[in-house]
Amino acid sequence: MNKALSLVLSLLLSLPVSLPALGRTNDLNLPDFGDTSSGIVSYQEEKRLGQLFMRSYRAQVPTSDDPLLINYLRELIGRLAQHSQLNNRNFELIIAENASMNAFAAPGNVIGVHTGLFTYSQNEAQLASVLTHELAHLSQRHYARRLEQQRNMTIPFYTALLASLVLAASGSDGGIAAMAATQAAAADASLRFSRQNEQEADRLGIDTLIDAGYDPYAAPDMFEQMLRASRYSRRPPDFLLTHPVTESRVADARARAMRYPRNGNTQDSLDFQLMNARVQVLQAENAQQAVDIFKSELAGDNHTPEASRYGLALAYSKMGDAEAGAKALAPLLKQDPNRLVYQVMDIDIDLAAKRYDTALKKLRTGLQHLPNYYPFNVRYAEALMNSGHYQSGAEFLSQYVRKDTEDPYMWYLLAEVSGLAGDVLGVHEARAEYFIQVGVYDRAIVQLRNALKLAPKDKHRSAILQERLRYVERLLSELDF
Repeated sequence: MNKALSLVLSLLLSLPVSLPALGRTNDLNLPDFGDTSSGIVSYQEEKRLGQLFMRSYRAQVPTSDDPLLINYLRELIGRLAQHSQLNNRNFELIIAENASMNAFAAPGNVIGVHTGLFTYSQNEAQLASVLTHELAHLSQRHYARRLEQQRNMTIPFYTALLASLVLAASGSDGGIAAMAATQAAAADASLRFSRQNEQEADRLGIDTLIDAGYDPYAAPDMFEQMLRASRYSRRPPDFLLTHPVTESRVADARARAMRYPRNGNTQDSLDFQLMNARVQVLQAENAQQAVDIFKSELAGDNHTPEASRYGLALAYSKMGDAEAGAKALAPLLKQDPNRLVYQVMDIDIDLAAKRYDTALKKLRTGLQHLPNYYPFNVRYAEALMNSGHYQSGAEFLSQYVRKDTEDPYMWYLLAEVSGLAGDVLGVHEARAEYFIQVGVYDRAIVQLRNALKLAPKDKHRSAILQERLRYVERLLSELDF
């Protein structure tokens, strides 16, 4: 068994439920928060499990570090969450680099999205309908309720289902088989409970969609899109395996939507179409293929020529043809110079052409106005490193990771730039944090021990490293079979 997958399975099988067959005991004294699910697993424990699951997921599944996709989804989910029943609206986002249609929710407010969901969604409202469905699962604590309902099962249905998400996202046929076997082996009562969860998530998801100003018909439209995809393919969309969609479920969603007027004003956004084009470039076999696709779109009838032109500029940039990329982007910048996605593309073209001084000037101006805009922060760190400003890059990243300690890519960059700056101790510290965030705990321990060897005279730093080492060793012992 793959070690990362073993970590996921051991994590999930160690949940605080009564499973005598597994030889597990629960020594946690969990507080009761006033609902039946809190008697099984507290909010704090869900958060801890969610972090461990997210890290183990990253260890097994290729995930995206694209700052524009991350920023877009964070903002969209944040807007949708304001209209949901979710009390704690702080969430963790995972973007899997996978062309399949899938999304999922995990304990601790973890939301996962496959990049393929963009290409299957025809507009932002359809994408939002999937996300509001996942928010409903979180707000109703279906994870904790599932544990309560299945406290006497030998192998919890949801435990196996969560573990199979890792296999499915890795592109393994075993993941599909695991999910199918899990569903086939589940008791009738468990399936009824699952259907109830899905119906509840459908209902609340559509309510959230409407309250957020989107077309309620987007939900049944997306369901039908999934069903069509399953009819014409031997392998159904991954989303259907974890969220079974039937004709009756589509009919229920459409009947619910029919109670409201169709809202076509906010069912799409240019930013969604731009991100859709971005995903197409990222998923293309090569940059030339993407260039050909977007050239063809611009030459024909196209309802979003801006997205096609943006995709063309991005594809040229990926090819290293900065001049062609700038030429493709120029009309968009002239038409809408304040759109941040275009500004980042303009900077990316400068970076591709190695015009580092120009790119850094634009980035500093951007950060002065929008210091928390994630893509500017990422590109600034990358530009400092690539331009040889290693010490400045290390200082900038050190400040950033103090504010956001759980960003694996920024820790990765800090390790790289620290090495280039000659800070060997800083390399080991940053690498340790990176390995923690991606769930490779044994390598994190190695890095922390190496760091301790270099910091014997700095008592404060040594104490922090010792505590961090004990923390990772505890994690590893918890996840060890």
